[in-house]
Amino acid sequence: MLRRLYDWTLALAETPHALWALAVVSFIESSVFPIPPHILLIPMVIARPEAWARIALVCSVASVAGGVAGYALGAFAFESVGRPVLEFYGYGEKFDVFAAQYNEFGAWAVLFAGVTPFPYKIITILSGATALDFWVFLFSSIIARFAIFFLMAVLLWKIGPPVRVFIEKRLGLMATLFFVLLFGGFAAAKYLV
Repeated sequence: MLRRLYDWTLALAETPHALWALAVVSFIESSVFPIPPHILLIPMVIARPEAWARIALVCSVASVAGGVAGYALGAFAFESVGRPVLEFYGYGEKFDVFAAQYNEFGAWAVLFAGVTPFPYKIITILSGATALDFWVFLFSSIIARFAIFFLMAVLLWKIGPPVRVFIEKRLGLMATLFFVLLFGGFAAAKYLV
């Protein structure tokens, strides 16, 4: 099953709809969706290395736009939408304590969440809910998301074929590592937020 999913993702990466799928996943991941856009970005750059810059740009712009949507959820709809999303991920109870201290280090939190497995969506909602200065939030998001997605894309462009062979030989290990990082990020968020 894992092999079929990997092959399907690679096939999707080669279709004309791939950039749209990446944009949608990148956008919604930044505010509500639990699966990061890396799962599409990596096979897309491996499948089409000549388009690495366009792929990274689409992923980055859509992710920042989704972050702005998450910020808006926190700022304008926190009680009706934002709090239920935070509670779904297990962060609702810790919000009030965290909010009191958040704006002191908010820019660093956005940068950290933007480049690590820490759930960026949690930080986008918290930034809006705690009224972190929007321009600080936006600037930090742009730096973090563009840095991580362009860094990944350029590395895959430069060393793509060996990466593809490595992933395909160790697909089970790569999937395990992905889920460990994903759930590790959520666990870290639970204890840090």
